[in-house]
Amino acid sequence: MGKKKEKPIDLENLTPEEELKLEIAAEIGVYDKVLNGGWRVLSAKESGRIGGLLSRRKRMLQNEDKTGEHASVDD
Repeated sequence: MGKKKEKPIDLENLTPEEELKLEIAAEIGVYDKVLNGGWRVLSAKESGRIGGLLSRRKRMLQNEDKTGEHASVDD
């Protein structure tokens, strides 16, 4: 089994999901840790917390989009 190559985080070319992950990392206080060592330095607890919050945010954004679409159709 080969070792995964460590790819540094490119702050100039982030996908929207990566931006959201970094925003959540900053909220829970591990932003500097991620920038210095990458995502692999996080504990399972920290990674799980980010994943859970990311899922919740995505669901909220989806629900907002759906309600926004319905409101514009009725107008």
